Amino acid sequence: MKNNLIMALPLAFIAVIWVTSVAAKERPNESSNNLASLLQQKKWIHGSANCKSNTDPAIEVYKYDQSSYVLRQNKCATYEAPFIYVLFGNEKVLVLDTGATESVEDFPLYSLVKILIEEHSLQGEKSDKEILVIHSHSHRDHYAGDVQFIGQPNVTVVAPNSSGINQYFAFAKWPDGLDYVELGGRKITVIPTPGHQEEAISIYDPQNKWLLTGDTFYPGTIYVKNWSEYKKSISRLVSFSNSHEVSLILGAHIEMTNRAGEYYSIGTNYQPDEASLTLLPIDLAILDSELQKTDKENKVMLNKLIVLPMSTIQKIFSNVARWIIQ
Repeated sequence: MKNNLIMALPLAFIAVIWVTSVAAKERPNESSNNLASLLQQKKWIHGSANCKSNTDPAIEVYKYDQSSYVLRQNKCATYEAPFIYVLFGNEKVLVLDTGATESVEDFPLYSLVKILIEEHSLQGEKSDKEILVIHSHSHRDHYAGDVQFIGQPNVTVVAPNSSGINQYFAFAKWPDGLDYVELGGRKITVIPTPGHQEEAISIYDPQNKWLLTGDTFYPGTIYVKNWSEYKKSISRLVSFSNSHEVSLILGAHIEMTNRAGEYYSIGTNYQPDEASLTLLPIDLAILDSELQKTDKENKVMLNKLIVLPMSTIQKIFSNVARWIIQ
């Protein structure tokens, strides 16, 4: 059964990719502003009231343009339903985060990335592009799928811990400064953004003018481990956004509803009235302004997101989880 399932995966995912590709081909002359607007309005597959009867795909694939994909894990498979970003360059394919599930049968992420590479090769691109896996931070719902990539040919997986960060990137003095990843005609900027978690990073893609912020900034409840570092990271992102053109800010989850200040509780598998995945630089600036009003760790509740300091228990669990992957 397992072998039959693995053999069937390409056909299953070709169907998913074809659907998203048609959507992209129907708008070949769209301006970047129109593409951004379409992503802002995108309604994601959002789980089921009864997950036992859920038939949604394991991975929803949204093809933003010919070289940029936004993936979401099935909400019924994991309430976290993390978003994953796949960016193609001429030489490398960047995969930002690998989701909350190890199992290839339940969550065939590596197979999907390989099929996307094959689809690009049929359009005349290199078929042997290196896959580079990095992580927005080291919480398990962002690296569980690493096991599918580790040991595969022509794949580099940057470990989601301080050792991995220090070995692969060249930050002169963490968390100050920037580093860069060259994908081949597409140079990605890496920005240290600790606070939610010690090794958290955000990345900037100048092609789409995307700022990808993981769990540092997204439409949901953001738990902050180190309040001082988090404040500095948000200010760092605001400063970066002021000096670079940012069209959209994209995080790793959706937990807010489409009603101002209203959120889904932790563990929710059905979110029919989700907010947009996308945030804007003005939202970042608003949060920065609120954070700068006091040095105390306080709940910050905004229309599009909530920021909460971690409890002592949460910090202990975070430290244990961090220790496990060091």
